[in-house]
Amino acid sequence: MSTPSSPRPSRPWGTLGAGAAAVAACAVCCAGPLLALLGGIGVTSAIGSLWMPALAMLAVAAGLGVLLAVRRRRSAACRTVPATADLGMPTIGPDTGHTP
Repeated sequence: MSTPSSPRPSRPWGTLGAGAAAVAACAVCCAGPLLALLGGIGVTSAIGSLWMPALAMLAVAAGLGVLLAVRRRRSAACRTVPATADLGMPTIGPDTGHTP
């Protein structure tokens, strides 16, 4: 007795193709932010290597930005928010037995 063959042969290429498409979509999605980050680091390094006072000014500006962000976060953590009213879950009233 022979076993019936399936109408479509098993192809692992469909799964591999879907995986390759997912990897390509991820690469396209993440390429912009990664290039922006690496480009910013590269430009800063190039400016610093060519003109040292510019690197010092960038370091001071970055330090001030970090201090400002930390200060804002601490002041926001100290604020009180108004209490919200808990209204509970709505309930259905008792069944009166009347039909419209």
